[in-house]
Amino acid sequence: MAPQYAPSLRSRLAPLLLFLQVGFVVIFAFCVEIGGDIEADGTTFSSFYPEFQDVNVMVILGFGFMCTFLVRYSYSATGFNLLVAIMASQWAIILRGMESWYYTGKIRADLRSLVVAEMCAASALISIGAVLGKTNPVHLVLIGLLEVSGFILNEWLLQVLLKAPADNSIMLLHVFGAFFGLTLTWILFRKCSLQPFEKEKFDRQTGLFSMLGSLFLWMFWPSFNSVLVDNRSQRRLWAVCSTYLALAVSAVTAAAMSVLCSPKGKLNLIRMQSCILAGGVAVGVSMSAVCQPWEAMTIGFAAAIVSTAGWRHLKTHMLLAFECHDTCAVLSTHGLPGLLGWLAHLLLQIKACDDHATAIMFAVFHICTLLITITVSLSMGVLTGFLLKWNFWRPPQDKKCFDDQAFWEFPHLAV
Repeated sequence: MAPQYAPSLRSRLAPLLLFLQVGFVVIFAFCVEIGGDIEADGTTFSSFYPEFQDVNVMVILGFGFMCTFLVRYSYSATGFNLLVAIMASQWAIILRGMESWYYTGKIRADLRSLVVAEMCAASALISIGAVLGKTNPVHLVLIGLLEVSGFILNEWLLQVLLKAPADNSIMLLHVFGAFFGLTLTWILFRKCSLQPFEKEKFDRQTGLFSMLGSLFLWMFWPSFNSVLVDNRSQRRLWAVCSTYLALAVSAVTAAAMSVLCSPKGKLNLIRMQSCILAGGVAVGVSMSAVCQPWEAMTIGFAAAIVSTAGWRHLKTHMLLAFECHDTCAVLSTHGLPGLLGWLAHLLLQIKACDDHATAIMFAVFHICTLLITITVSLSMGVLTGFLLKWNFWRPPQDKKCFDDQAFWEFPHLAV
């Protein structure tokens, strides 16, 4: 039998990337200007740049290496992560600056706008985790652009309709990205996913590199949660300390739960590396309501339990019951902890309210925030999924899923 070659992307990927990049250059040439050294809240370049570096490391190195656990997909995991992140970040700068362009004729770019753009790109990277290995780079670039568009639309709706604070709406990126990715993997489902893919496995070396990515994320997550908090008060210090405590508790709890969930009583590296981040996800969503260290630690403890249980049971059940093949278990890593953080925010805020009327009003608005976020996420996921089902984009064959040789040159190997 003749070898089955992967479809060439020469006529798809290169024109798309060149067209988009030239378009971005033209837009930046005529519409974008660099802002001043001092931010609105008094933050200077020298004090903000280290936090920008932390977020940059998380998005590029953290998410990139975390997805290298697949034994024959490490090139694609890191390379495509970088490609999607930088394309999505440029697009996010443009979209988030449209209001400024409408009133002043210019889009203002500064360190804060770059950080927010990278956080929008992080939401797209979360979504990509659900379809990792089953798509080509053309798919991934389109997913990044459309997901960022939907996320910024959701942020605008929350701020216009519900007057939600900008920081709170941005931190819903975990919930938005997870449900967007689940919708994608449901629409792009392959029947062969019911049985494990031949190349969907990991070994000691890829597991080690993947754990390195998780460690990058764990180390810099306090900066990710606190970078947009107002620097004129003690809230940024609270955000850093609360995130660290939640991450510490979730790491210990994830290790214990991993042993309890294993039939042989051993640690599972892939499961543990995802669940140790659950505390950072949950406390990030509930950050504005967390006022005590024990609250952050309790949230981290509960998030690790929910994440581990979801990883152990939900991933298989979602595949068999709903035909959702979630490669990186984004529902357990980001979706469930994000929902837990939303619930914790609701309960803590109600506890802090002085009267029942205020508590009821906040609860209604908080529930509407989640409903709008999930609705926009699912809607954009459906739209993107049906666009990607078009064979024009040349999806990889089933035998070429989770295989770097379909997209990267290996001179000593036959494709």
